[in-house]
Amino acid sequence: MSSPESTPSSAPPFGRLTTAMITPFRPDGSLDLDAAQKVARHLVDGGNDALVLNGTTGEAPTTSDEEKVRIIQAVREAVGDGIKLVAGVGTNDTAHTIACARQAEAAGADGLLVVTPYYNKPPPRGIVEHFKAIAAASDRPIIVYNIPQRVVVNIEPETLIELAEIPSVQAVKQATEDLDQARRIVAETDLALYAGSDHLLQPFLELGGAGGILVYAHLVAARVKEQVRLYRDGDVDGARAIDQELKPVIDALAVTINPIPVKAALSMFGHDVGGLRLPLVEASEEERAEIRSGLERAGLTVQAGV
Repeated sequence: MSSPESTPSSAPPFGRLTTAMITPFRPDGSLDLDAAQKVARHLVDGGNDALVLNGTTGEAPTTSDEEKVRIIQAVREAVGDGIKLVAGVGTNDTAHTIACARQAEAAGADGLLVVTPYYNKPPPRGIVEHFKAIAAASDRPIIVYNIPQRVVVNIEPETLIELAEIPSVQAVKQATEDLDQARRIVAETDLALYAGSDHLLQPFLELGGAGGILVYAHLVAARVKEQVRLYRDGDVDGARAIDQELKPVIDALAVTINPIPVKAALSMFGHDVGGLRLPLVEASEEERAEIRSGLERAGLTVQAGV
């Protein structure tokens, strides 16, 4: 793994710490924009450089296009212009993705997170044409989201090398554990490599990654920020120590599919973010007990009886 001195020195397009933000709902299942604004301010206060809205953790599969626009507008109002907002706009329909990208741009998004088209399983050539079409329709910088465990298709390094030739494609959120693929992205492209899963942050930093687009930063953003800073300053052991310190939090948020556990965890810290939209369901009592145990093992104080 590379030393801090060998990592790219240029500033990554969306900073080094980004949270993939949850979407709060009221008891009747409608958007809770007031709660969304509170969560966004909490994340900014914690040291996030950017926020991803309308991603998987934001329950994008069950929010409408209109709701996605309202979320961007509400968060922009809450955090001002000093924080970058990235909007998840990816679908498995290029025309729909372009429409979502244009709406996100008009609503105030600074960048676009575009997941690999799912279900219809396009070949590599189709993936490249998909991203070219989106880039032609919007001037916002694009983060490619490669998460094969959810969409079945892996964007191979050869395809990412092609995507990197598109000027507005500037980064990749890589959620696969294949470190050889991550290493090739750093070595063979100019893309900023972001860890797309919490447990990949430290390994990716040591490969020359820019940082992470993470979930556990809802809870421990300041410590994650410190971990990245220590690594960038050359204190690899210090960064690794924080990584180990936060491992119980990472494990706690892996007891079931997110955003189920992170919403449960936020409620334990006093954040009223509501439930989830079907087909997602709230954490079971057993899952909540595991989540609580993990948070407490990491030294975090949670509310009793929640």
